[in-house]
Amino acid sequence: MPTPPPRSAPLPRPSRPSLTERRKTETQLEIARTAAALFAERGTAVTADDIARASGVALRTFYRYFRSKEDAVAPLLADGVRQWIDELAAAPAGRDAPPVRETLERTARQALTPADEPAAEALRWTRGLLRVMPDDPALRAAWHRVHHDSEEALMPVLARLTGAGPLETRLAAAAANTAMRIAVEEWAAGDGAPEGAQGPAELVPRCMRALTAGLPQLDGTNGAAGGTAGGTAGGENAGRGGTHPGR
Repeated sequence: MPTPPPRSAPLPRPSRPSLTERRKTETQLEIARTAAALFAERGTAVTADDIARASGVALRTFYRYFRSKEDAVAPLLADGVRQWIDELAAAPAGRDAPPVRETLERTARQALTPADEPAAEALRWTRGLLRVMPDDPALRAAWHRVHHDSEEALMPVLARLTGAGPLETRLAAAAANTAMRIAVEEWAAGDGAPEGAQGPAELVPRCMRALTAGLPQLDGTNGAAGGTAGGTAGGENAGRGGTHPGR
């Protein structure tokens, strides 16, 4: 009797956060929403005590979660980017999958399209924060730290989707993450609504295309780029071997 082929081991499922961890995350996000609303309303005059009082927590509890008043807004700023990366991580890879560039644009638009009024309000709070950042270097540092962390989180996701080498993967992560940041900043500088033709979701595809135009590994089908550990060769192979739109 022929020996059956070995069965591949199932992919490990990510462990679900404990109830305590979920409550901590919810509390942090609630404090972040309150902090963002206060910053947008009062500017840099807001204090940690103001945020704690408005959030209904003791000042000691506030400092258990955050080092400073500026750090308190980070969970809100990171929420949309985290959703985007989660959607990318769930995207299929393989010859039958859509081009990575298309997946990037679709998930970015989805992340910046408010699903409901609380999501639209969160974008308006982000606009308020961005407008007071020039007067608060610590607040500006929190914004850039969020995007630095998201760029780091993007790299393994894009490595799986593109199959490109480390250098090309890092360039793609930096370009895509910067496109998201610039789309939100440009929208926040104006007075357009969070949704619709003037919303950040309409800006992000333009930013993404402009910033990733020189990255052929994004034109290949998910996981089919065939990059090598050497980096440059992987990017060149991706450009030659991937399926390109319109061919």
